[in-house]
Amino acid sequence: MSAQQSPFPDRETVAAKFSGMSEQDKSFLNLLMENPVQDDAFLEGLQLYIHQASEARFLNSLKLQQAGEWTGNNAPARLQIRLMEVARSSQHPAYQAFRTGLQKSGGLERAYPKASV
Repeated sequence: MSAQQSPFPDRETVAAKFSGMSEQDKSFLNLLMENPVQDDAFLEGLQLYIHQASEARFLNSLKLQQAGEWTGNNAPARLQIRLMEVARSSQHPAYQAFRTGLQKSGGLERAYPKASV
């Protein structure tokens, strides 16, 4: 009898950590970003967080922008392109606010600097 294990953390946990963004939540997310095995769970949770924000009665674009900027500043280079893919996956203002913060962080440019030709 082997019970099917659910991945830890699940996307709901990651989305809740993004919603809170306390120092403990940020530490948890930083730890998650350090482990390449957790990349999919991290990105699925991020997408769920932005999706939930897009369906909220009140769109807190400043919080989404700050989350994008924090994520871009703290994410390793291997995640930068995938973060931008998540941010560009919808034209909803919630995704645009996250993308604005992500661009403001300059993480993608640091990870992949322009070639001097």
